[in-house]
Amino acid sequence: MKPVFSFFKDFFFEAWKGNSYYYGWMSILTMFAMLGAGSYYLQLRDGMIVTGMSDQVSWGFYIANFAFLVGVAAAAVMLIIPSYIFHDKELKDVVLLAEGLAVAACIMCLMFVIVDIGRPDRALHIIFGLNLPTSMLAWDVIVVNGYLFLNLTIPFYILFTKYIGKEPNIKIYFPGVAISIVWAISIHTVTAFLLSSNIARPFWHTAILGPRFLASAFCAGPAFFLLTLQVIRRFSTFPVPQVVITRIAIIATAALQINLFLLLAEFFTEFYHQTEHGASAQYLFFGLGGKSALVPWIWSAIAMNITAVILLTIRKFRENMVTLNIACVLMVFGVWLEKGMGLVVPGFIPSTLGEVFEYSPTWIEISICLGIWSVGMIIYTMLAKAAIGIENGTVRYRK
Repeated sequence: MKPVFSFFKDFFFEAWKGNSYYYGWMSILTMFAMLGAGSYYLQLRDGMIVTGMSDQVSWGFYIANFAFLVGVAAAAVMLIIPSYIFHDKELKDVVLLAEGLAVAACIMCLMFVIVDIGRPDRALHIIFGLNLPTSMLAWDVIVVNGYLFLNLTIPFYILFTKYIGKEPNIKIYFPGVAISIVWAISIHTVTAFLLSSNIARPFWHTAILGPRFLASAFCAGPAFFLLTLQVIRRFSTFPVPQVVITRIAIIATAALQINLFLLLAEFFTEFYHQTEHGASAQYLFFGLGGKSALVPWIWSAIAMNITAVILLTIRKFRENMVTLNIACVLMVFGVWLEKGMGLVVPGFIPSTLGEVFEYSPTWIEISICLGIWSVGMIIYTMLAKAAIGIENGTVRYRK
């Protein structure tokens, strides 16, 4: 037990050590986290009336972020497969950082669910009333928590064996890797099924929703991770070869091309022969009944994604770090807009009674979301910082 205790102690202390940039970054994140905590207190005190949600639109900013972050978590599989299955040494050197991002994303997902259900004690109903196997929500709870467990235990074993001066035995952790590959796909597929199983919401009730979720995850997740890798390369001693950046960029490019094709297929189906089932799409893309709050959001997302795919498809721009970073930022925000506000909210508009009731997040919702994102980034920063120390050999077990 002494090496395990020593591991956690050294891991924690390494995560808190850093230069002025590190402490400045963590201080900014802590400030936003405290702002979110204060806003969450107001929501607990006054109820969900302080949000922009209503009986007509019961999912908003929180579930939009949840849908996006499930994809970020699942995207770790795009590095796990080439690293552990095809033994890509360069990607294997950074795969633990990707799994750290998956851990942070899963924790943020769970936090967004907690703030969305109102009182935290309502989570007990989800836990004790799973209603398996008929409830898709129950399956979503299982896959998110199961994926979090896998992304905690596998890196723990690898880092712990390196910490005590040994090499990880692939025969021990590979079964977990194989399970995590299937689980990563299921985590986003089940989330898509959670929406598409609602037959009263025709905007979601489509067989293409699962593939769209996976395609968007496998472009936005790697793009976000690629940006964090460049920060790590700039402010730490951890080596991130250019070939890793290039390969991740190619993965994101292919996934974004598929994502845009699926969006085009959905657009064609909805508008080539319009029916009453296309009312939600009409509201999203062009407005309905004089209401058009989401129209700027979705067209901004499409413009961002098209610009990003052009920059990434052309090799000269993809290999230029400035244009690559611009494309990645556009991709992350574009997919967030398209998959979050552009997918979750329109499913409720118009309502089942034909009402066009618009939704916009309040400042309390926005500040709570900023707080949750800050907590997630604190977790990811600390996990990455400590993992880099062990990988570099600066943190080792001393008997």
